Amino acid sequence: MSPPIAVETSPATEDQLEPLPEPGRHWLTRRRFLGLSAASAAGLALYAGEISRHELSVEEHTLRIARLPDAFRGMRIVQVSDFHYADFTEPFFVRETVRRINQLRPDMVLMTGDFISFGPLPIAWARGHAVGCAAILSGIECPLRYASLGNHDYIVGADYVAGPLREHGIPVLMNASVALERGAQRIWLAGLGSVCTGDNDLARALPRAAANEPIILMAHEPDILPDVARSGVDLMLSGHTHGGQVRLPFLPLFHLPEYGRKYIEGLFRLGPTQLYVNRGIGAVGVPFRFRCPPEITVLTLA
Repeated sequence: MSPPIAVETSPATEDQLEPLPEPGRHWLTRRRFLGLSAASAAGLALYAGEISRHELSVEEHTLRIARLPDAFRGMRIVQVSDFHYADFTEPFFVRETVRRINQLRPDMVLMTGDFISFGPLPIAWARGHAVGCAAILSGIECPLRYASLGNHDYIVGADYVAGPLREHGIPVLMNASVALERGAQRIWLAGLGSVCTGDNDLARALPRAAANEPIILMAHEPDILPDVARSGVDLMLSGHTHGGQVRLPFLPLFHLPEYGRKYIEGLFRLGPTQLYVNRGIGAVGVPFRFRCPPEITVLTLA
């Protein structure tokens, strides 16, 4: 029998081998805990920044409006909001939003503000991208489409945002209203300026000739609902909150703006007025969404 072959080995250093845990000790060492924490944080950032931020959700609701004329029953309205174009919202994602809207074939599309973002880049940069945002949104095929502006739009300069939208066939209602007619019946659509920047004038925005006709109000910031409810508005459409944008389990929402801290997302009612708060398309502050996907809302009037 041949003698056994000897294999030379070098002694292991402390850096090469981690000692086995002693009997009764927990397997989760400090080094392993830090490694798992870093991996979890990286995975969460990847999901929130690249996956959840682009998971468009279509939310459908039927809203009963007591004084709605028969000619408008069944009208389907799509609401989108808070694009924050070119800050963290890429052109391809706005195009995808337009494609999904066209698939829904609504009777009217309403856009409730913050087409671009104020900061952290210079205002001139945001003003330049307002044109690109308007050009993409002009691909919405619905002929009945309107916009109102948000606080970021007013800070950057209302005319720099409203001008390109109008040039691309999207009327902008800035403290103004328009009658929507079907045969001999009509409802009113109004758009309010931003409360955050002090550019709002509710008395001027609402029609004086409405009589007993319903009013739909586009108002970017939702927390003014009590004032709107006293003004005879039937339906108010808002954005601004992003639904909280990042909703961590067991923790309060920490990403809520001024005038967007009471009515966060979804459907509310105060007196005769219904409010719907859309979660928005884009992101602001950080390029993340978590447990709060971007939203296209479909509202059917009944």
